[in-house]
Amino acid sequence: MPSLNKTFLIGNLTRDPEVRYTPKGVPVCELGLAINRTWSEDGQKREETTFVDVTLWGRTAEIAQQYLHKGSPVFIEDRLQLDTWEDRQTGQKRSKLKVIGENLQLLGDRRESTSPPPRPPQRVSAPPRPAGVREPDLDMEPPF
Repeated sequence: MPSLNKTFLIGNLTRDPEVRYTPKGVPVCELGLAINRTWSEDGQKREETTFVDVTLWGRTAEIAQQYLHKGSPVFIEDRLQLDTWEDRQTGQKRSKLKVIGENLQLLGDRRESTSPPPRPPQRVSAPPRPAGVREPDLDMEPPF
């Protein structure tokens, strides 16, 4: 039977993203995400916040560090991963369900970004024309 391991989270960052690098140079970013839920119960507005840690890898990790900051709204498409290990002090088996972000979409206004201002486009000159090839006549009528 096929299976699916996919979740979608929309929330705000609880802290600035920080990127570390593995010994092989792969970027890894840990994010804290606050996800708010509101509902009405007995005529009263209720609210709860769920805090989720998300791990991003590769270029996605670097993009998060470049464009996101504490409070930034973000949409993350991710998967769940169960990590298990043995506690060194007690010898007991431990486990933790982790969220591994696979796709990231920035939801905030571009002006909220911490990225440097965009550079002006660089002018690229065309290569020289080979001998015998003339410049196109832009005033000419199309042949159709």
